[in-house]
Amino acid sequence: MSLPDYAIEAQGLVKTYPATKTSPEMQALKGIDLKIPRGSIFGLLGPNGAGKSTFINTLAGLTKKTSGKVLIWGRDIDERPRDARAAIGVVPQEIAADPFFTPKESLEVQAGMYGVPPSERRTMELLTALGLADKAQAYVRQLSGGMKRRLMVAKAMVHNPPVLILDEPTAGVDVELRRQLWRYVLELNAKGVTIVLTTHYLEEAQELCDQIAIINRGQVVACEPTTTLLARMDTRAVVVTPEEPMAEAPQLAGFETKLRNGGAFQVTYRTGQSSVEQVLAAVRGAGLHIKDIATEDPDLEDVFVSLTTQPAPAAV
Repeated sequence: MSLPDYAIEAQGLVKTYPATKTSPEMQALKGIDLKIPRGSIFGLLGPNGAGKSTFINTLAGLTKKTSGKVLIWGRDIDERPRDARAAIGVVPQEIAADPFFTPKESLEVQAGMYGVPPSERRTMELLTALGLADKAQAYVRQLSGGMKRRLMVAKAMVHNPPVLILDEPTAGVDVELRRQLWRYVLELNAKGVTIVLTTHYLEEAQELCDQIAIINRGQVVACEPTTTLLARMDTRAVVVTPEEPMAEAPQLAGFETKLRNGGAFQVTYRTGQSSVEQVLAAVRGAGLHIKDIATEDPDLEDVFVSLTTQPAPAAV
């Protein structure tokens, strides 16, 4: 059987929550169209309440969609729900683990729920890969928050799914544990596992993801390779350190300015309209003597803010 081109496909996905006595009808997903390439590390970003969790819960079978079509590893979630759910592992944002089980027992129970035969279980392999081998017999309640988070990743991988969804996996995890987690995730991806990541650490998404979709108000406002998404921004910044520290940013005609630390200031310009030379000429024209300059390219945070602070496109 040939492998699908896309690990996940959503077409016209809509989820509407009915009105209650205390709240009106709410449309969480407004016709989501999304294709996640097989073998990619795919970032799913958006502000709180944008619809990311609803989308993930729909994939996991925890939320019933109102309309639309979803395929996971080529399996329709309506026609083949068990097969579709078997193709994904989901690491939820909330830590859910029985405090009176050991990590080893937790993985054994999870594997049993997925029907993995005892001879095919990889309990100690997973615990070792995630740095939990020495805690295999400890009670889950004795683990730190970061260890519990890694245990959730191990539980999601017990049935060896081809797609792994990580919902805010590094929230509350210290730097070293975060690096260890990402090393394991990158190893999984190198073996062919498709990774879907939601995170509020935009620098992580920028560094790790091949492609990023940004959801805002239940709609996809961008879905592009990370490099293409970053190229959307037509602004650049020049950080000027003057000979005499500034108490406030100078007013420069045609440019936006902002005070930075240490008495420096930032000048923002549009690449199609101005250049660094024109910025420097404006600074000198204001009677300022330049000690040092540095240029900054836009990062994912700039793109994210630009796309999520604009009105959402009207539904067709």
